[in-house]
Amino acid sequence: MSRSLPVWRSLLYVPAHVERFVARAHERGADCIQLDLEDAVPPEQKAAARAAIAGAAPLVRRSGADVLVRINAPLGLAVPDIEAAVGPDVDGIIVTKARGADHIKLLDELVSECEQRAGIEVGRTWLYPLVETPEALPHAEAIARASARIVAIGLGGEDFATAIGAEPTPEVLQLPKQLMLYAARAAGVIPLGLIGSLADFSDPVAFQAMAERSRRMGYEGASCINPAQVAPVNAAFTPGEAEVAYARRVIAADAVARAEGRGAVALDGKMIDVPIVRRAERLLARAAAIAARVGRTT
Repeated sequence: MSRSLPVWRSLLYVPAHVERFVARAHERGADCIQLDLEDAVPPEQKAAARAAIAGAAPLVRRSGADVLVRINAPLGLAVPDIEAAVGPDVDGIIVTKARGADHIKLLDELVSECEQRAGIEVGRTWLYPLVETPEALPHAEAIARASARIVAIGLGGEDFATAIGAEPTPEVLQLPKQLMLYAARAAGVIPLGLIGSLADFSDPVAFQAMAERSRRMGYEGASCINPAQVAPVNAAFTPGEAEVAYARRVIAADAVARAEGRGAVALDGKMIDVPIVRRAERLLARAAAIAARVGRTT
């Protein structure tokens, strides 16, 4: 699946109906702002939050962040949520509790209708599904492939753990997170998430360490429920200077080996062959994409 994917290290949730949070969201340094209509909004405030999207979206994107809107799962709420969200200042929709490919296709059709009514290009609005139930997990790859709009997929760890009667610990979430990662990579979309829970932000050092483990697992970014999480998440999902320098040495050593007709070469006591070279190339491409993103948002 070939498409241009966004660069998201940190995706900060902001309740769409709370003006003071919306007003400062662009100052937080997140690559993406997720205007929330779901868990952060009490039932009696859903309509007000929905009505606030049109005014909030241009405000939160002032520093160059992308803007997503997290919608509610029940269809009776999802339809008006999407109708309110689709517009020129919203880049995409977060589909909560994705059930399967048919669910995504149905919402895709509605998004197209809304784009036509709004007079914007049909297909420009991204979709980012969240798998949050054990029933949906076996269909993660089908969900990720269900629409050309899909750029990312993730596991809603808190809801998933609740659904299976467990706590959202790294041990509980590791297997479903790995399965989600495999589904995302197979479908060619961004894997987003952390191996543990978002809920505890009291220890930034521990939180960053968890995010770094998530990057080593293969994830590219994660949501933040508090502004204090943005900086450690950005740091964790950004290749470090030493990593970049080593990757460049790998590429250079491989170039010398190929010029000499060799398929592998030793570097610092380790054999450098094709998979290691590919990882180095991917890391350098990621670092360049992040540098371009940061330059665009400062």
